[in-house]
Amino acid sequence: MKMKTIKARFSKGKIEPLEKLDITEGKEISVTIMEVPFKANGDSFARSAGRWKGTIDADKLIENIYADRLFSANQ
Repeated sequence: MKMKTIKARFSKGKIEPLEKLDITEGKEISVTIMEVPFKANGDSFARSAGRWKGTIDADKLIENIYADRLFSANQ
């Protein structure tokens, strides 16, 4: 059995492949439908920018990362 994943679009009640398929005309195939999650646009990214500010001490985080690296290297 040969399997391939392709992108397709559902339009006017039909599934339309978005790429060329190497399948014999009239051949029966099995189709599994998996909806693609909504793609976030730039606006949602912009709205979330800076929301983490003040929730973490960046200097302390960096210090801990370096300390962990030294600890791991010495073992």
